[in-house]
Amino acid sequence: MPTSPVNPPDYRNDTVLPLPLEVKAAAWAVDAACSGNPGPMEYQCIDLATGQQVFHYGPVHGTNNIGEFLAIVHALALMEQRGITDKVIYSDSYNAILWVKKKQCKTKLEHNAKTEQLHQVIARAEQWLRTHTAKTPIIKWETKKWGEIPADFGNKR
Repeated sequence: MPTSPVNPPDYRNDTVLPLPLEVKAAAWAVDAACSGNPGPMEYQCIDLATGQQVFHYGPVHGTNNIGEFLAIVHALALMEQRGITDKVIYSDSYNAILWVKKKQCKTKLEHNAKTEQLHQVIARAEQWLRTHTAKTPIIKWETKKWGEIPADFGNKR
């Protein structure tokens, strides 16, 4: 099990978080949590320089992969809206990063009354990806090397 750096190491003056040296502090980290699959799902974004929550969504009935995908798109859209061009996005979800690159959420979540609102959010996210050219780098968070992503909800079983 990787050990996290101490809060923050004295050689890091760019963050209040205990980030590994390889991790850029000029970044947002996103993560999702889901209790069951599907089940109550939520996602959030943390600014790595300040440790502050940038946004939180949910819980809604969904899956973890959907939450990871939506968190990345939400971060991309918010950065564009705010004119933020000097940050990167970290995600620990290989699938979500791939879905964003392909501009499609490849979920098999059943479309019914319980999931209708979430499917509308997914469609809006896919439409945003098709109509915008996001230049923000999305970097895979290396959990085995760096420990849990700072946006983690901390409720692993």
